[in-house]
Amino acid sequence: MLFQVGGQGSRPTFFEMAAAQQLPASLRAALTYSIGVLALRRPFLHKLLDFEDESFALLMLVLESHTLRTTDASFSESLYGLRRRPANITAKNDDTAAATTGGSLRRRQKILSVVFLVVLPYMKSKLHSIYNREREARLQATLWGDENEGYDDGRGDFSPVSTPTSDAGTFVTMRITRRVQKIVGFCYPWLHASTEGLQFAYQLLYLLDATGYYSLALHALGIHVCRATGQELMDTSSRISKMRNRERDRLRGPQWLKTLQGALLSCTYAVLDYAQTGLIAAVFFFKMMEWWYQSAEERMSAPTVYPPPPPPPPPKVAKDGIPLPPDRTICPLCSQKRVNPSVVTVSGFVFCYACIFKYITQYKRCPITVMPATVDQIRRLFHDV
Repeated sequence: MLFQVGGQGSRPTFFEMAAAQQLPASLRAALTYSIGVLALRRPFLHKLLDFEDESFALLMLVLESHTLRTTDASFSESLYGLRRRPANITAKNDDTAAATTGGSLRRRQKILSVVFLVVLPYMKSKLHSIYNREREARLQATLWGDENEGYDDGRGDFSPVSTPTSDAGTFVTMRITRRVQKIVGFCYPWLHASTEGLQFAYQLLYLLDATGYYSLALHALGIHVCRATGQELMDTSSRISKMRNRERDRLRGPQWLKTLQGALLSCTYAVLDYAQTGLIAAVFFFKMMEWWYQSAEERMSAPTVYPPPPPPPPPKVAKDGIPLPPDRTICPLCSQKRVNPSVVTVSGFVFCYACIFKYITQYKRCPITVMPATVDQIRRLFHDV
C-alpha cells in the first residue's frame, strides 16, 4: 500500500523529516547557550533564562506564523525545501500512485499547525517542569519530611501547622496548587508515554512506507509534507512580494502615519527575512563552539603520555654466587633441566622450585646475586623460557 502526494513534489525521506523535527531543539540549545554567554557580561539577560520557555515559545510563534503564512511550511520544513499540503488519501493495493488533492493550506489548518508546533510543545514543557518539581518535593518529603506541611490525617490530606499569621486565601491557593501538582504528577507520565509511543508508531510506519503521515499532528490536521517543486520555490518570492504590497496598500491615516507604518513594516520584513539565515548561523556557531570546547576539555583532561622508561639493568652475578650455566633452561643449583620453574623476585633468576626453596630456607639469600631473600619471594612460573 503506497501513499504519495500527486502533483506536489515527491515524498520526503524519513531522515529529512527527522532532521526537520530536531532543528527546533538544536535552535533552542544554541539560543540558550548564546544568551548564557552574553549574560556573563550583561547580567540583566539572566531574566530571559528565567523565562526560557516563554521566550522561545514567543520566538517560534512569530517564526512559525510567518513561514506558514508565506511558504505553507513550518520554519524547519522550509529550510529543507518541504511544503505542507492538504491530503485526501486514496489507498490502492496495486503499484499505481494514490491521488491527492493539492493546493495551499486553509486558514484553519495554518492556525492549528501553529498550535501543534508552538502551543502544545510549550504546554508539555511546563507540565514537565511541574512534574519534576512534584517528584523532587515528593522525594524530599520521603527523606526529610515536608517543611511546609504538618501531619497526615490518615486520608492523604496534610493539615498545615496553624500560625497566628496564617492567611486563609493563601492557604486555599497553596492547597489548590498542591492538588494540581499531584494531578500532574500522576497523569503526566501516562500522557508522556502515550504521546511518545504514538510518535514512535507513526515514525516506524512512515519509515516502512505504510503511511504518509510522519506524526499524529499531521494526521489529525489532514496534512502531507512533500518536497517543494522548482516552480514553487521560484514563485515563493513573488508571492511574498504580493502579500507585502497588499499589506502596504491597506495602510490608512495621514501621510506621515503611513510613512511611519511603512518603515516599521519594512524593518519587520527585513528581520523576518534574515531570521532564518541568522538562526541557522547561530545553530552552526553553537555546534562549532560545542565541538571546540569539548575537544579542548578532552585534551586538558587527557593524561599526559610519556615514553615508557627504560628497563632496569639486569642484576649482576656476585663473586661469591653460583655461576650461571650456558643453557638458560638448566637450573644453576642442580645443573639439570628445570622442574617446576620458579623465580626469585629480588633478582629475577629462575630455578627448580625444590632447589631454590631448600637453598633460601637454609641461606636466606639468592644463590647467584647473594641478595637477601625469603621463601615468600618465590613465584611459580607456568611458562618457562
